Amino acid sequence: IARQHRVCPYYLTQELVRWTDVVIADYNYVFDGTAALHVLTLANEWKVALLVDEAHNLVERARSMYSAELSQSELRLVRRAAPRTLNRPLGRLAGAWASIAKTQSTSYVVIDAIPEHFVSCLSEVVSAINNLLAETPADVDPQLLRFYFDAVHFQRLVESYGAHSMFDSTLVRNPGSRQAAVSTLCVRNVVPATFLRPRYAAAAATVMFSATLTPRHFYADMLGLPADTAWLEVEAPFKPSQLAVRVVTSVSTRFADRIASVQPIARLIASQYEHRPGNYLAFFSSFDYLERAAEAFASMYPLVPQWVQGRRQLESERAGFLDRFKTDGRGIGFAVLGGSFGEGIDLPGTKLIGAFIATLGLPQVNPVNDAIKTRLERAFGTGYDYAYLYPGLRKVVQAAGRVIRTQEDIGVVYLIDDRFDRPQIRALLPSWWQRCRLDDAAIGVGVAPDFHPCDLQRHALVVARQAPGYDPD
Repeated sequence: IARQHRVCPYYLTQELVRWTDVVIADYNYVFDGTAALHVLTLANEWKVALLVDEAHNLVERARSMYSAELSQSELRLVRRAAPRTLNRPLGRLAGAWASIAKTQSTSYVVIDAIPEHFVSCLSEVVSAINNLLAETPADVDPQLLRFYFDAVHFQRLVESYGAHSMFDSTLVRNPGSRQAAVSTLCVRNVVPATFLRPRYAAAAATVMFSATLTPRHFYADMLGLPADTAWLEVEAPFKPSQLAVRVVTSVSTRFADRIASVQPIARLIASQYEHRPGNYLAFFSSFDYLERAAEAFASMYPLVPQWVQGRRQLESERAGFLDRFKTDGRGIGFAVLGGSFGEGIDLPGTKLIGAFIATLGLPQVNPVNDAIKTRLERAFGTGYDYAYLYPGLRKVVQAAGRVIRTQEDIGVVYLIDDRFDRPQIRALLPSWWQRCRLDDAAIGVGVAPDFHPCDLQRHALVVARQAPGYDPD
């Protein structure tokens, strides 16, 4: 309809909301800084109930909404093509930016306070581009317009800057280039609670749903839930006998141990596949780890079908990966934990009968995440748990949740790392899981596999003979 009448479809939907009882939309329509539905709710004094599905994802999504970046290289490109009227304000901003970069001795640094001179120069640039848009709105260069929108967003977050966020600078050096390193400045939100509370207050009620809102205090702190929030843990509809959870304590998936872990994990996957052939997902912490494991498995067990999640997959490739999971199918899908296949996919029945999770899902240790840990330690006293442990185990539980989708499903999950046996970790896993601990002998770690690839071939022939329409030739 918007195309037919040559109007903006986004604004058409805003008009339709006035005549609507139920709206289904992405988080940002309510929780973003300029969220349309939130603005309409306030303007029209609507009585609104928010139903927030997969609420665990709101932590990272809200952090993203209330973070902003500006790139020094983008500023340089804009200056080259900018109209003369912008030369002075853009030059002043470039100088203020250079002053920040000169004091930076390492590639990443958190700056305690946003320099006032930089903020003043940024404000001058935004005002100058505003004037340009008012005079010649149709003649503005698209690259300049993109920079303008980024600058406006950055400026808004500078105005609301506080203990919930941090200001950092990342230097990027181009090897082999004579040009100086360029920096990216970021107002990075760490605790979105401050921005989310007004959204709850504007609603008559907010109900959040998730299978992974454990521990409660973490999500209450990060999402800014009111003190009188009611928590309801609905009993799982599944029986513990439907899911066997096996903790493999003799393998470490720590970064230093990953190469040594690849062959034991391959043997473990093959052993389970030989015991109960079917479709499985094997999750790893990174593409590098995944590719090493998949290569080892293909070399050791070439008769077992396998497919691997690629880097930067297209939508068609993602669909092709999922299409391999046929009812009563056979094979191993290798995927990255926390990626496209760790949650939000539904493979009921025998489309998926098990998962191997070779990681605790902990975010990568790097200067940014360590700075976030420090800020969370200052705010809540448990920086490591808030920055690394809780987000990691949420991804583990979500991935394991792909296995049992209906009350008829039966499956197995292998948690591969000695740390899964720690009481603190066990307490964060679903209470209905039945867990057993596997030792070296149980999975064949350090000894030869208890079957030969030819056994898999014989087993496949037996299955084929039992299939309808079997042709002995």
